[in-house]
Amino acid sequence: MPMLIETFSVGMLSTNCYVANDHQTRQAIIIDPGLETESEAEQIYSYIADAELTVKFTVNTHGHEDHVVGNAMLQERFKVPICIHRLDAAYIEPQKKPQFPATIILEEGSPIQFGNETLKVMHTPGHTPGSICLLGEKLIFTGDTLFAGGIGRTDFPGGSGKAMQASLEKLMNLPDNFLIYPGHGPSSIMGEEKRVNPFLNSNATV
Repeated sequence: MPMLIETFSVGMLSTNCYVANDHQTRQAIIIDPGLETESEAEQIYSYIADAELTVKFTVNTHGHEDHVVGNAMLQERFKVPICIHRLDAAYIEPQKKPQFPATIILEEGSPIQFGNETLKVMHTPGHTPGSICLLGEKLIFTGDTLFAGGIGRTDFPGGSGKAMQASLEKLMNLPDNFLIYPGHGPSSIMGEEKRVNPFLNSNATV
């Protein structure tokens, strides 16, 4: 049975917060908790309790507020480490508290293992210097690097059109059957994005 993924649309920017779990061991990770209210958090807590999951990590695909604002709430609840790329770690420094486990610093190729599942970090700068995607066997969580029909903005501080172009070229090497779980908006399939996403055209400029 493949990895089980539940999607919650949270915050004012409708960030996709994912709970991914290994159905055999019921170990889970929470990706991009853009939770802004206790009611949003309670939806996730209820799902985790009902599914009898054990949360192992919180993972941030990058450090923008709409993807990390719920980190502290989750730490209070589950006492688990936050995982973020080294180049975006400064974004979440104000949320760290002495009683919580140390933040796990990610690099290209870092494994994130929960139960029998493993996601590998693909460093995809462009939206932020430390933006990452999380690569599974037949799926990828793309954060704000790649959306259905679009890409993340590169005009924020730390953004880079040149870096984004290189990151998109890495994603273009993935098989067409890969499922895409982006940071905002609907999921997609890599083959469809190669066909219709204007930013994956070799002549496009970012």
